[in-house]
Amino acid sequence: MTSSYRIQIFCRIPEAGRAKTRLVPVLGEDGAANLAADLIRRLVHSLSEFNMESLELWYAGEDTDDFLAEFEGIRCRRQQGADLGERMQHALHDGLESAERAILIGTDCPPIDYSYIVAAVEALNDHHVVLGPAEDGGYGLIGVRNHVPDIFSGIEWSTEQVLVQTCRKLDEQKLSYTLLPLIWDVDRPEDLHRYYAWLDQS
Repeated sequence: MTSSYRIQIFCRIPEAGRAKTRLVPVLGEDGAANLAADLIRRLVHSLSEFNMESLELWYAGEDTDDFLAEFEGIRCRRQQGADLGERMQHALHDGLESAERAILIGTDCPPIDYSYIVAAVEALNDHHVVLGPAEDGGYGLIGVRNHVPDIFSGIEWSTEQVLVQTCRKLDEQKLSYTLLPLIWDVDRPEDLHRYYAWLDQS
């Protein structure tokens, strides 16, 4: 029987020197990798209320230290594609082969939790696409239903234009979409204070 949704967690294996490289000057290679690992673990834990069969961990990099073994019960898949857009498109298309809705999320945005994903799932009842806009001009979540629209090519990834360009493509294709509440990510040294304050409150 077709499941109603797939939740796809996009991450990079937290290898020292390859993970969270913009934070290396502050945290060091090991510290940045440890932070990346912590973000992944916290996100997975926050989604534990979902049926484990609906969760997928899509990873990039080499799992030389068996990091993925921590997530028993979650299907782990390797990202495929030449750039971020191709990798996201491939994952979402794969998700829709076995579900009516696919929701892809990054691991860098602490505000993404169970309730945020539930809101995304529900938004797809009335819209073709749902986006979780991030303060840096990108998005930390994208959800689609029934098919994957052509919105990933020609995007200037890792710029503040990502969300604007994506919405423009959706408008051009006359697809309905909605935006969830604004979220923030942990990617730059100036984000660390906010993250540690959030941890204290959590």
